Amino acid sequence: MDKITTGITIEELVTELPASVNYLMEKGIKCIACGEPIWGTLNDAAKEKGFLEDEITGFVSDLNRMAEELKP
Repeated sequence: MDKITTGITIEELVTELPASVNYLMEKGIKCIACGEPIWGTLNDAAKEKGFLEDEITGFVSDLNRMAEELKP
């Protein structure tokens, strides 16, 4: 998986890093609707929930760390 950025689509994120679903749900960011990933980017979804740029940057850092830890 390439490095995660704020521009990654939710669909790509949950496909490439399934563990991200729980992380995003803990943050209150809806990423699955009716069993399918929602449309839009991580940045869009986080901003819809009122998160600020520095918080979103923190999410990206956390998700990249998670991806590294889960690498086979």
